[in-house]
Amino acid sequence: MKRIVLITIFLCSVMSFSQVGVGTTDPKSTLDINGNLSVKHLTLVGDTTAKLIDDGVYLSVNPQATDQEFRLPDPTQFPGRVYIIRNINNTITAKLTTVAGLLFPKGTTTGTVEVFMYENNRRTLIVISDGVNWTFIE
Repeated sequence: MKRIVLITIFLCSVMSFSQVGVGTTDPKSTLDINGNLSVKHLTLVGDTTAKLIDDGVYLSVNPQATDQEFRLPDPTQFPGRVYIIRNINNTITAKLTTVAGLLFPKGTTTGTVEVFMYENNRRTLIVISDGVNWTFIE
């Protein structure tokens, strides 16, 4: 009986530190995908109130009026969360804000409360929560 308990504990501990491979039998990371990856895509259409970003990974924002606001969630609630955001409207500026914290351009220590996304300027951003603020990469 003692031997069965020890074997069970050993197998459970080995399994809890295992790696998962998709399309590979020899994963090199916790999750190793050998193939294509699809992520949830949403299109958010602007309206008269700030549109909260709370779902999806790849987001197409479509403002209907100049500087229409699209708001990221509180970064303290979602550390490590990543969004890819693209303004798909060719003529209207989208304004990206956050419920809490600031937005920091990659490589700087100066944050801002809003980022404007328009043709030839920050049209597509990758935004990552560090658990306090959002960092964006153009």
